[in-house]
Amino acid sequence: MPYEFKLPDLGEGLTEGEIARWLVSEGDTVGEDDPLVEIQTDKTTVEIPSPAAGTVTKIHVAEGEVVPVGTVLVVIGDGATLTPAAAEPQPRATEVPAREPTAPTRVQATPLVRRIAQELGVDLATVTPTGPGGRITEDDVRGATTAAPTTQGRREKVRGVRRQIVEHLTRAHREIPAVTYVEECDFTNVDMKVLLPTVLRATALALKDYPELNARLEGDEIVYLDRYDLGIAVQTDQGLVVPVVRACDTRNLDELRDDVDALADKARQGTLAPEELRGSTFTVTSAGKLAGLLVTPLINHPEVGILGVHRIADRPVVRDGDVVVRRIGNVSVTFDHRVIDGARAAEFALAVIRRLESVTS
Repeated sequence: MPYEFKLPDLGEGLTEGEIARWLVSEGDTVGEDDPLVEIQTDKTTVEIPSPAAGTVTKIHVAEGEVVPVGTVLVVIGDGATLTPAAAEPQPRATEVPAREPTAPTRVQATPLVRRIAQELGVDLATVTPTGPGGRITEDDVRGATTAAPTTQGRREKVRGVRRQIVEHLTRAHREIPAVTYVEECDFTNVDMKVLLPTVLRATALALKDYPELNARLEGDEIVYLDRYDLGIAVQTDQGLVVPVVRACDTRNLDELRDDVDALADKARQGTLAPEELRGSTFTVTSAGKLAGLLVTPLINHPEVGILGVHRIADRPVVRDGDVVVRRIGNVSVTFDHRVIDGARAAEFALAVIRRLESVTS
C-alpha cells in the first residue's frame, strides 16, 4: 500500500517547518533511511531520512513552502516496505529552538503571514488563498491591500535562514523594550589577533558580577543562568547566524580563539550542528572591518543583553594632561529594560571595559 510520509514532530515546541530542499524526485526509488528531505528549522537545516523503501510517487509540498506538523509531504508508492521504526521517523538532528505555537483559526496561514496581515490591516477571513491546501500566502495578503497589483521590480520569496531571521528579529523587536548604553574603550593593550576571544573572556567574567544580564525572562520569573556560553554573531552568505562558544569564563585565550575560528568557518560553510547554535546565555557581536562608529545591536531573544564592539582606530586622546594617540573604540550594551536597570547595565559595560583596558600586552 502507498505510504504517506507526514512532517514529523521535531520536538521542543516546533509546530511547522519549511521545506528547504527535496533530496529525491518523483519516480525515484529510495531505500529505508535514505536521505529524503531537508527541513529548515529556526537556526539550521535538519535532514530527514525516508522511513520506507519504495518509489516516490507524489511530492505534495514544494520547496520553500511552510506547512504544519502532520502535513503529508510525500507518498512512497506501492511496494514500499515499512519497518516498526517507520511509524516514528527520526530526523538526523532534532535540536530545534522552540517556536511560538499557531493559534487555531478558521483560516490557514503561517505566523509570519498573520503578522504581516495585522501590520497591513488585512482581515485574513476576506483573503482568497492561493497556497497549497487552501493556505494564505504572503503575496495573497499583500495583494489584498491594493486593487491593482504592481508588476514593477523583482519579487523573491523569503526563505531559509532569511525567513528565520525575519521572524526572530521581528519578535525580539516587538517584545523587548531595549535600551543601548555606549562608552569608549582604550584597546591599545589588546592583541587585535585575539580581539574577540579577549572580549568573550572579559564579558564572561564581568557577567559573574552582574547575573541579571546572564539570564532570561520566562513568564513572571527571571531565570539566572550559572553557565557562561556566549553567542558570537557571524555573517554568512545566507544571513546572520549565532553559534555558541561554551564556558567562556574558564577557557584561556588560545582555546577560545580555536573555538571562535572553528565555529565561524562552519557557519560560513553552512555545516554548523544544531547543538552549536543553541543554549547561549548572552551574545557578543563585532563586525570587524565593517564595524561602524556605533550601531545598536538587537537582543538575541530569549537573552536579555548583547554587547557590541564597534570601530577601533587610532585617535587623539588626553592622558595626564597630554594629547596622545591611543587605539580607541566604542563598546555598547543593549539590554532588556524589563530585567536590567540602566545603572546596572552601565556598570556592567564599564566592568568589561576595565578588564579590556587592563590587559597586559
